[in-house]
Amino acid sequence: MATNTTQEQQSEAGRHQEVGHKSLLQSDALYQYILATSVYPREPEPMKELRELTAKHPWNLMTTSADEGQFLNMLLKLINAKNTMEIGVYTGYSLLATALALPDDGKILAMDINRENYELGLPVIQKAGVAHKIEFKEGPAMPVLDKLVEDEKNHRSYDFIFVDADKDNYLNYHKRLIELVKVGGLIGYDNTLWNGSVVAPPDAPLRKYVRYYRDFVLELNKALAVDPRIEICMLPVGDGITLCRRVK
Repeated sequence: MATNTTQEQQSEAGRHQEVGHKSLLQSDALYQYILATSVYPREPEPMKELRELTAKHPWNLMTTSADEGQFLNMLLKLINAKNTMEIGVYTGYSLLATALALPDDGKILAMDINRENYELGLPVIQKAGVAHKIEFKEGPAMPVLDKLVEDEKNHRSYDFIFVDADKDNYLNYHKRLIELVKVGGLIGYDNTLWNGSVVAPPDAPLRKYVRYYRDFVLELNKALAVDPRIEICMLPVGDGITLCRRVK
């Protein structure tokens, strides 16, 4: 009996490790309960379709988790967002969550270095009737942000900005985005708990990409914690999301 119990625990640990990138809960069963009870019954059909399509992609760990998608959708409705930006799109699950939350005349400036991934999800977005809200730009975000910052009419013009892209540029993004988000508006940085590695000891066995980006995430978290221009709230949703509300 003890052997069977040990095998079951090891099996459970293995399953949790696979979802751990998108859930920081210690219990996979509890995470599945949240999905089954709160997320999936309310998930709009287009988001379900895009989630299932993305799950078949070899880079599916890059997608926003379903519970985070639900959170973003409600958050945008609560703040009555209309003019938004997304850096890092992948197949567009979080983008669709945003588009569905915005009013019909809402706008999203969406940027990603890979148009091919975005176009995988585009038919679903089009079928959902929200593609007209999205302006997609392929390529690095930094030149686009620099151009936006140059024109003062863009300053304090965005209600919400979501960043889920190259972690080594998060601080560079922040220096620009803080000029573009309005006072009272929000910037959301994804992956700020980075697979839980932010509290891992130096000699912990980590996947190469997790170890590489960890220091950049730690640097961002320290900088956000002392930035007097924002209020912050770090949430253990998905892989960790830090909300920054601009106050001045």
